[in-house]
Amino acid sequence: MASNSDNVVDLFSDSSEGEDFDLESQQSPTIGELDLEARSSLRRLTRGVSSYTDDQSEITEVEYRQLRLEKVILVGVWTEGTIAQIEASLEELVALAETAGSEVLETVYQKRDKPDPGTYIGRGKVSELAEIIQSTGADTVICDGELSPGQMIALENALNAKVIDRTMLILDIFAQHAKSREGKAQVSLAQMEYLINRVRGWGTSLSRQTGGRAGSNGGVGLRGPGETKIEADRRRLRAEMARLRKEIAAMKTSRDTKRQRRDASAVPQVAIAGYTNAGKSSLINALTGAGVLVEDALFATLDPTTRRAELADGRSVIFSDTVGFVRHLPTQLVEAFRSTLEEVMAADVVLHVVDGSDPFPLEQIRSVNTVISEIVAESGQDAPPEIMVVNKIDKADPLVLAELRHKLNDVVFVSAHTGEGIDELETRLELFLNSLDETGVFAVPFDRGDVVSRIHDLGTVTQEEYDATGTVLTARVPKKLARELDAFRVTDREHDDLDVDGAATS
Repeated sequence: MASNSDNVVDLFSDSSEGEDFDLESQQSPTIGELDLEARSSLRRLTRGVSSYTDDQSEITEVEYRQLRLEKVILVGVWTEGTIAQIEASLEELVALAETAGSEVLETVYQKRDKPDPGTYIGRGKVSELAEIIQSTGADTVICDGELSPGQMIALENALNAKVIDRTMLILDIFAQHAKSREGKAQVSLAQMEYLINRVRGWGTSLSRQTGGRAGSNGGVGLRGPGETKIEADRRRLRAEMARLRKEIAAMKTSRDTKRQRRDASAVPQVAIAGYTNAGKSSLINALTGAGVLVEDALFATLDPTTRRAELADGRSVIFSDTVGFVRHLPTQLVEAFRSTLEEVMAADVVLHVVDGSDPFPLEQIRSVNTVISEIVAESGQDAPPEIMVVNKIDKADPLVLAELRHKLNDVVFVSAHTGEGIDELETRLELFLNSLDETGVFAVPFDRGDVVSRIHDLGTVTQEEYDATGTVLTARVPKKLARELDAFRVTDREHDDLDVDGAATS
């Protein structure tokens, strides 16, 4: 495929082929490489920053929760599945923690029928965890699940350490990787929606204001602590959430306008969706040669971005990169990142990318399908057709690939890193888009060169002739464009009246 070099835009990428690079060794670094270097520099600067501050009385709960994580212990509850599945789940949690900038010291899991309603892992495991924290010097515990406010309080009191659940960890990663103004606003809103029911005062700083008039006790009936820090934090959160919702609503108008413009262009739209770090953005690189940022990190792509490219038959298409999905994706993120998910529903076809090197790729497919089903149910639209793409076959276990070949139908196996299978994927995509086209004969006057150019750009011209009045093209074009060209369409009888040289018979 050839890439449109004039349409280069910033975007993150979530693939496993990313490597550090030396700016001096490259004459002309790509935008993606510059983004990767900037992100790596930021993480190096933040290493060593303590996740606690000595004066907790001067910070809000929201600020406290958003401090950078450092030395952490991961905790999971094994309720179902095999040992290999719980270990794979904890390995994903390790990757999430490291993406957030943490140093993972140890992982612990507890086998239970269901999480303990009081402490998530039970009193015995809490005592064991406290000993581990004391011996390792860890300052943060990350639980592989969503904790209730009560569970979080109980664990922090028992462990004397900050406790973070899976949802808060993902929100932290999103906050680090959001780049656009809209992406940052969406992340902030999702964080606040999660935190508003979990804020609380710390130590002796519960009361921040006195009741009554300033400088007095307020008199009978007015004495008391006044507005507590908890109430002040929640009031600030509600005000900020209202402001962000208005901003995001205003941004949606601009986004809808851009999408309507793309829809009106009749250029086929291909959305690339899938599990986080499945190699979606690397696949865009392989298909378009765009040279965008590639990093081995979860949730590196947050902002919906597009690339325009040409297929081998000359047809122009638009690829849309989307945020990666993950098991137990927080509800707040599904709602906040609806703009990205809308790109999936607006596409003519979805390339569902699966990480073939993952030990349980079928679990990834189920997680993605669950999220897409929720979007379809809420939108009331039919899900667009999809082409399943298994990526990273160069790193995959042959037994896993054999299982996928046996259980999945109509799948393309590729490696965005080596280029294996990319030609087959392009051919499959061309064949699918051709099935959405209409074939017709169009007689275009000489003074409408713009129409001829549009047919060449968006369709596939199989024959082009000239007569005394203009250009006669036999072409396969998208249905949207075919409706626009009805005024130039030549009927079968009219076509039979043309001689082989394209001139009308007398």
